[in-house]
Amino acid sequence: MTATKLQITTGITSRKTRPIHGLKTRAALAVVLSLFLIACSDDYPKDDGGPASAGADVNAPKSRLLEHPETGERLAERQVLVRGNASEPASLDPQLVQDSVGGAIVVDLFEGLTRSGPRGDTEPAMATSWASSNNNLTWTFQLRDDGRWSDGSRVTAQDFVYGWRRAVDPEVGSNYAYYIESAGVANAGEIIAGEKAPDTLGVRAVDDFTFEVTLDEPITYLPDMTVHYTMFPAPREAIEAHGEDWTRPGKMVSNGAYTLNAWHIGEKLVAARNPRYWGDDSTIIDRVVYLPIESSSAELQRYASGELHMTSTVPVSQMARLKKERPKELVMVPSMATYMYAFNVNRPPFDDVRVRRALTYAIDRNIIVSYITRGNQMPAFTLTPPYVSGFDFRQPEYATWSQTRRDEEAREALEEAGYNEDNPLEFELLYNTDESHKALAIVVSQMWKEKLGAKVTISNLEWKTFLSEKQAGNYGIARFGWKGDYNEASTFLTLLTSDSGNNDGGWSNETYDQLLLDARSSDDPNPYYVRAEEILWQAFPVVPVYFNTTVALVSPSLKGYPEKNPRNIVYSKDMYITAD
Repeated sequence: MTATKLQITTGITSRKTRPIHGLKTRAALAVVLSLFLIACSDDYPKDDGGPASAGADVNAPKSRLLEHPETGERLAERQVLVRGNASEPASLDPQLVQDSVGGAIVVDLFEGLTRSGPRGDTEPAMATSWASSNNNLTWTFQLRDDGRWSDGSRVTAQDFVYGWRRAVDPEVGSNYAYYIESAGVANAGEIIAGEKAPDTLGVRAVDDFTFEVTLDEPITYLPDMTVHYTMFPAPREAIEAHGEDWTRPGKMVSNGAYTLNAWHIGEKLVAARNPRYWGDDSTIIDRVVYLPIESSSAELQRYASGELHMTSTVPVSQMARLKKERPKELVMVPSMATYMYAFNVNRPPFDDVRVRRALTYAIDRNIIVSYITRGNQMPAFTLTPPYVSGFDFRQPEYATWSQTRRDEEAREALEEAGYNEDNPLEFELLYNTDESHKALAIVVSQMWKEKLGAKVTISNLEWKTFLSEKQAGNYGIARFGWKGDYNEASTFLTLLTSDSGNNDGGWSNETYDQLLLDARSSDDPNPYYVRAEEILWQAFPVVPVYFNTTVALVSPSLKGYPEKNPRNIVYSKDMYITAD
């Protein structure tokens, strides 16, 4: 999904489950706990969905329905959904969105060929059906004939041709250009490299409602990949008329369940139900308000006061209390997502694999998931999570070692690299602003200090600046989160190919790249994926910390939240607000 603002989504309690070794580590945990002593009030007001809608300051009509047509539940008079959305989106252009913040909004404003169902399965959307031929080298999607842009014009196959070409056009500059190449679309790699023109991409409009994709290598999971916003259609006339400003209110033309109604930077973004959307009759939410709240504690406070129907995360300090006080509102779902740290291998000392190995070994993941996250996360020693569909999950040998042995091996590796008490390892750890990320950074940096004698400075940047600095390679080691864009191992492993737009750390390995290429045309890609993971175990371009879970608070009045979807795609049109 995506480069993401993956949060640490659970909390610390004082309950002792087992001793934590290391005085400095215990001190670090104490510091982390102290960060959150100023917490939300214990007196949570009852949230029945009404206060959030009423306080959103959004002009919305009365609901068209008194009761839900299927469940019979009485509906709130005003269907205004207020969502916490972590921060300000960097872009609302489907081909330029690069994070979960913008993605959460774009999937409401636009719609692609397919969508993610409530359990993560792939469902028809703008495409009513699809089929492959020529040994999966050709895919044909039949589009619905009632699809409309918000300006009333038809959504045609040519709009998908235009959108996909934009995604690989070097002049557009999409960080997700590689995604089209990863899908095997013919000529994508050459176009991205500037060797061919965008109009040579292997896509064409057979007629207005038939979209054909030609691949260089056969891929069986292409329909799963088209759920992602990079493959959404694009409104050519609006883009050419307004340039970069086409994503502003009054200028945006979209084809999803909602249109962009207002965007007040730093305050809120409002989407209004799109009456021209083909599924408008079954859409109940009239307005969606996205609040860019950087602080998870502040987001929780606003939820507790009834200002939000759902949060984007939960602060680590509050998890234990919320489990007791609001168990029915707390959502915890295993997610196809990995929380990690990324090395810039072009910058000393991280150009030395021995340094990367030492820092990787020295992190005690069991302490992190037991005392910090506490949300059913799983310690991670690989890039790809175990619950990715069809993946032959294996772990490196060091995952089976005791932490004591890992620490010993870490010290040996660092000494071999020339670092000791007289020449200590010094570096900066960068993370995006959030108290949860800060909590983990404090504990991890203390582990490195206590075990390796490293002098670590932790620094934070707000989300947009963090993204731009990371993309520019202006870091040594940085927090990194990745949520799978589709349910197949390549969504994780292609992240670190040499041509990946999200491989900011600059790690490159020809054998690794070739394995991922060969996997695309294989009837059984798992042997290639297993070998690719093994290369990562030796090179350490990233430090996997844990496999994430989706953790959020959802108001009892908000129904339809996808609690079984490991893709964690939340479509506002699937939800509704019940009356008191």
